[in-house]
Amino acid sequence: MIDSFSTDRTLEIAAEHGARVVQVEFRRFGELRQAGVENTVHPWVFSLDSDERCTPEARDEILAIIADPGSADAYLVPRQNFLLGRRIRHGGWYPDCRQPQLFRRGRMTYVAEDDVHEGWVLKGRLGRMRNPVVQIPYRTLDEAIAKMNRYTSLGVAKQERRGASGGFAKALLHAKWAFFKAYVLQLGFLDGGPGLVVAMLRFENSFYKHAKLAERRLAARGKG
Repeated sequence: MIDSFSTDRTLEIAAEHGARVVQVEFRRFGELRQAGVENTVHPWVFSLDSDERCTPEARDEILAIIADPGSADAYLVPRQNFLLGRRIRHGGWYPDCRQPQLFRRGRMTYVAEDDVHEGWVLKGRLGRMRNPVVQIPYRTLDEAIAKMNRYTSLGVAKQERRGASGGFAKALLHAKWAFFKAYVLQLGFLDGGPGLVVAMLRFENSFYKHAKLAERRLAARGKG
């Protein structure tokens, strides 16, 4: 287990279950994930975040994959998200795959310089699991807003490296499209109130991601 000097009961709980803990100072998510990969010793790696839970069905599928010599080299894993106590089935939140979470050691690396939503490089064949893991990304709306604010700030440097253009009008257009896509095209309205919250979070995430890039560029021009 990779830990960044946590102060709760994480280390105690890990020790109770026989986990080997490696301490890595947090600087970037990409760097943290890559450190985790480099400290593994088994042929397969399964990356599970603290807000995710492996289901029995996903566990059984993973065991079947790693026992099969003909398996692909990495697998996207669908995630079943819950928000405000409700299973989210629409709005782009299911099936919701991030970078491959199950992969052969030595076949996939993370982009270490990415602060958030880290990229990945795979040398081999990509597959996709059928059974989802569970994710509870936010327990409260306060937590959702705080996480959105943090991640959009961390994402500015990544946008700059990609040469993204930014402006406040563009931020609003992107945000409106993100809301419409999640709530209407991806049927988020079928999830009731939580579906509306998902669409609003997509709106805010998109708006502030682009607006913070515009803010930084305005500040840079002011210094010049």
